[in-house]
Amino acid sequence: MAAVKTWLVTGSAGFIGSHLVEHLLRRGQYVVSLDNFATGHRANLDEIEHAVGPDAWRRHRFIEASIGDAHACREACRGVDVVLHQAALGSVPRSIADPAATHQTNVNGFVNVLLAAREAKVRRFVYASSSSTYGDDATLPKVEAVTGAPLSPYAVSKRANELYADVFARCYGMQTVGLRYFNVFGPRQDPEGAYAAVIPRWIRAMLTGGTVEVNGDGETSRDFCYIANVVQANLLAALIEDPRALNQIYNIAVGVNTSLKRLLEVLASLLDVDAQPAYRPLRAGDVRHSLADISRARELLGYQPTHSVATGLQESLSWYVERFAGALALQR
Repeated sequence: MAAVKTWLVTGSAGFIGSHLVEHLLRRGQYVVSLDNFATGHRANLDEIEHAVGPDAWRRHRFIEASIGDAHACREACRGVDVVLHQAALGSVPRSIADPAATHQTNVNGFVNVLLAAREAKVRRFVYASSSSTYGDDATLPKVEAVTGAPLSPYAVSKRANELYADVFARCYGMQTVGLRYFNVFGPRQDPEGAYAAVIPRWIRAMLTGGTVEVNGDGETSRDFCYIANVVQANLLAALIEDPRALNQIYNIAVGVNTSLKRLLEVLASLLDVDAQPAYRPLRAGDVRHSLADISRARELLGYQPTHSVATGLQESLSWYVERFAGALALQR
């Protein structure tokens, strides 16, 4: 990354957004970031500041605001070369419980950022989509051109993002790239709350002696993707010059699916614990199996996953062990 640019990262205090901010600052870039702490954490920004040091941190400007605030979106986009849009209200179950909030943030907020980027003449707009857009289509592996009926308001909101980005590219000449993430995991992924992702929830349970809850019979499978792969994909999407790669949607994953039973075995082995799972009913809106075809991203973006599930988990564990050190000490 030779040329210095100014980047906007929305959702910068969240799991994925914070990793993007840290990576960009480490590579000498200028970063504007925006978050309202609805699901992100100020501690993630503090962790970045500590990691990159004061000189790099001075190249970062933080705006505390929601993407629902059109004025804040315009302020954030001013003077920006590239937008990496990660802000969203995640979780399929949460969207089923509160579809209005999901729509307000994920659709209305998305359009606010798109409009602000268009007005500021931002060079490239890269945004987070989701494997949930595949809905009830049973085809494996998932290919970008084949989607089924959405199974949740969250899936609808992400599909709407893709449609809006495509229309803005056609109507206004914007350069957009959508990244359909498949079950991203890694350090800073929040293990707290009812809507926490499975990997941080299970690690916390194993480290603290809690119940390892499995939705379904354990045969459900996912294409788990380590955060470093996602950071790579965002940078490639932001910097690629090949016009064939623009105004496209890409699967971002590893291309290997892992059952929940197998994931449990790997985690238990890495942590050297005897994990006894408690099986729960499948959640509404969840698909049974997910596996990505990543050939389009390989061909057009040059995407090459650097981490498997196992290597990603190995890199992640120290962060979680440190986080739960207090709880471990109390048990001993």
